[in-house]
Amino acid sequence: MNPLVSILIPAYNAEAWIAETIHSALNQTWPNLEIIIVNDGSSDNTLKIAQGFQSRSVKVINQRNQGAAAARNRAYSESSGEFIQYLDADDLLSPAKVEIQVGKLLEAGTQYVAYGEWVRFINSPNNPEFDVAPNWGDVLPLDWLIDAWENQKMIHPGSWLVPRMITEETGLWNESLSLNDDGEFFCRIVLASQGLKFCKGAFSYYRTFKHKQKSNLSSTHSRSGIESALRSLELCMEEILKTESSDRTRSACAAGFQSIIYTFYPDYSEILAKAEERVRALGGSKLKPFAGHRYQLLCKLVGWKMAKRIKNLIQTY
Repeated sequence: MNPLVSILIPAYNAEAWIAETIHSALNQTWPNLEIIIVNDGSSDNTLKIAQGFQSRSVKVINQRNQGAAAARNRAYSESSGEFIQYLDADDLLSPAKVEIQVGKLLEAGTQYVAYGEWVRFINSPNNPEFDVAPNWGDVLPLDWLIDAWENQKMIHPGSWLVPRMITEETGLWNESLSLNDDGEFFCRIVLASQGLKFCKGAFSYYRTFKHKQKSNLSSTHSRSGIESALRSLELCMEEILKTESSDRTRSACAAGFQSIIYTFYPDYSEILAKAEERVRALGGSKLKPFAGHRYQLLCKLVGWKMAKRIKNLIQTY
């Protein structure tokens, strides 16, 4: 079997990285690929650079700025692959990434989704900033989501390979969300699957920036961003509790809302109050603030809220 794989790349003001990202898609060892790039109204040279790669297997679409989810949905609507690989315009894939995951899913069945090893990097994927090391392995959908929420283990979109049939069942990206739209989308994908298949050696690389957030379509700490993050978690909670309403699922959901409080405090207190209400209604959370040893020590000395204010002040200057 030689199924078509669609690599979908939403791009916004990514002129510094888009060429490297496209090269990583073109360099895949899996022979049957289509690459669809959607320029989401960039004001820089992203479109021009992407168009330089246009070919029989590389399609470039230009649209007015509508956001990451809309760009991904447009790319999906133009695709025809049996398997879908989402790839942000500043992230990278190792050459065998797609081939390893396709092989795993052809063996296991298209009712499963595949994920692989991934690392963060700043300048070069050969020098990762640090290695993310969750409990990688084959796992049931709900078990994976509970572990991810309880322990705040993210997986970026490029790590996954999704059978088209699962996306057809769950529906597309929620275009009303700007922050954590990927979390909400892959929550639905995971729950619609029969399980997750881990693919050792299927590396993806998540670009990180010092002193600022990841400069891609999904980054924002605005009011609309926190509202989106809260709404995303509410939608995920509904799906999780619909699947299983138990102490363990409520605890995981509470941890998700608690993480929003830790992330955004002290901004937008009236919105954070809604998250705090959710945590209480779900039975409370034991999640600790996520940070290094020094920050944890500061939290013990002055409390996490004062520690967060001090941290924000230091980062400002």
